[in-house]
Amino acid sequence: MPEPTSQPQGAPRTLAEVTTLPELLRWRIGATPAVEAYRHFDTAARRWVGQSWQQIDAEFERWRQALAAEDFAPGERVAILMPNGIAHVAMDQAVLSRGLVPVPMHAVDNPDSIAYILADSGALLLFVDTLERWQAIAATGQPLDTLKRIVCADAAGPAPTDARIVELARWLAAPSRAAAPLPDVAVRPDDLAAIVYTSGTTGRPKGVMLSQDNIVANVKAVDRRLAAIPSDVFLSFLPLSHSFERTGGYYYPIAAGACVAYARSVPQLSEDLKHVRPTVLNSVPRIYERIYALIMQHRASAGSIERALLDLTLAVGGRRFDARQGRGSLSVLDRLAWPLLKRLVADKVLVQFGGRLRIAVSGGAPIAESVIRLFLALGLDILQGYGMTETSPVVSVNTAEDNDPRSVGRVLDGIEVKLGEKDELLVRGPSVMLGYWRKPEETRRVKDADGWLHTGDQARIESGRITITGRIKDILVTSTGEKIAPVDLETAILADPLFEQALVIGEQRPFLAALVVLNAKAWEQERRRLAASGTPGEAAERAVLLGRIAAAVKAYPSYATPRAVWWTLEPWTIAAGLLTPTLKNKRPALEHRLAAEIEQIYAKRPSAPRIA
Repeated sequence: MPEPTSQPQGAPRTLAEVTTLPELLRWRIGATPAVEAYRHFDTAARRWVGQSWQQIDAEFERWRQALAAEDFAPGERVAILMPNGIAHVAMDQAVLSRGLVPVPMHAVDNPDSIAYILADSGALLLFVDTLERWQAIAATGQPLDTLKRIVCADAAGPAPTDARIVELARWLAAPSRAAAPLPDVAVRPDDLAAIVYTSGTTGRPKGVMLSQDNIVANVKAVDRRLAAIPSDVFLSFLPLSHSFERTGGYYYPIAAGACVAYARSVPQLSEDLKHVRPTVLNSVPRIYERIYALIMQHRASAGSIERALLDLTLAVGGRRFDARQGRGSLSVLDRLAWPLLKRLVADKVLVQFGGRLRIAVSGGAPIAESVIRLFLALGLDILQGYGMTETSPVVSVNTAEDNDPRSVGRVLDGIEVKLGEKDELLVRGPSVMLGYWRKPEETRRVKDADGWLHTGDQARIESGRITITGRIKDILVTSTGEKIAPVDLETAILADPLFEQALVIGEQRPFLAALVVLNAKAWEQERRRLAASGTPGEAAERAVLLGRIAAAVKAYPSYATPRAVWWTLEPWTIAAGLLTPTLKNKRPALEHRLAAEIEQIYAKRPSAPRIA
């Protein structure tokens, strides 16, 4: 098959001239055809394999032709239910090239939610990882008559009776090959580029309609802010169904000409970091929190000299970071000590990320300041940002040269922000969504006639820098009239390595309570310590947990300290309907599932917690 090696006539010559995602890919292939584009782990060969932009375009061409043979009309929807990897990207690019609309879905979502999205979007084709997954979706009973084709990457098992089902290898091999690559179907900047469904923390997910211009404008704005370079290597592990990874870890690297390596799985992430040695990483706070927890656990069991060395490294490194940001100065002793501390402590921690990470972006949820400051002190520039699916998604982000870990950075070029009623953050600009799919009233509720998107987040804006202070709808009001943002408290609690998950409750109750999932290993160590001290038992355990929670939230007013706690070692999961696919708490579902435990909490009179 011929491999395209040059730009078609009239193709963009610079990133500034790109107006659609198909143009973006064509521009990149023409600009750097021989540069490595993607890297994946070949399980058969047991090694990492790279592909250039020219090679990956030849691979994509097989998918374009297979999809063209389906003869779908432009604007029709194609659902992608696949883990991260070349296959996911190849289908996405094929869909875009045919003027169709990708509907990316979370690979870890439950069958009922997937069936709902398929029906709501009216998808004509579903690309799914396994036949077993499709059978679970079909078993929900949701009518899915609009589906004309189901392509299974792995169709192992009894031969399917549904004529719509085809194995991927056969689907790709079926069309007769054209003598030359298929030309892309013409699309306009205002055409749909994706329908991305929100996580649905309080109800059914909504389909966010993002145009070609929405995403391309956001990619260009991110490129002006972060400036990744062709020699960069991204390690992708966040789901491509999430707009954070979709823009920041997929379309943006195309614009930058950087390589994307696809991690094998989250359990293998630690090993993949060391093998791939990425220079750029997009992550949610939970990854940083887990490494932070390991560091704190190691510190607790370390000898006095090792503990003192870590503490000194964090102190000197913290002053070094503040000095670099113009918020302090370094003494001569600090300058002399840092090279040794870096070699003895900081480098040994950062090698867990591969040892050459220069940009680490944290988004998708708040991150505790104590967590982010630890890594900043070790010399890793974690850049906190803010965005929403509805904004394609990035609104603001810090940079290495201008990094305030208490904030989510300055607004990207071309985006306007202001505060509305109750200090609600309003956003306007070319990356703000067209609206919600088939939900005009929902659209009008969040996007006003002047184009301002009402985010639902409360904020402060100082010199273009945004600090998120709470969530308007996620405010608990106790029976005593106090108002508390539970997510802030939950984030603070999770900075303690003892806690894996947390839910703070107290709406119209006399005090706050915390429902927590504990780290089994850390909790066993704590229980052994209690037994050794002669104070075992539930009352002593409760006192320890309340003390740890009180210490974690000590920066908040006293009325914001949970006065009661319920705990378990059993994690809350997506499959149980208790978490969204992006691992956010489904508060109503959790409160319903734990209704009996909550009532028991409030039937008792709590004692004041002791700060450990």
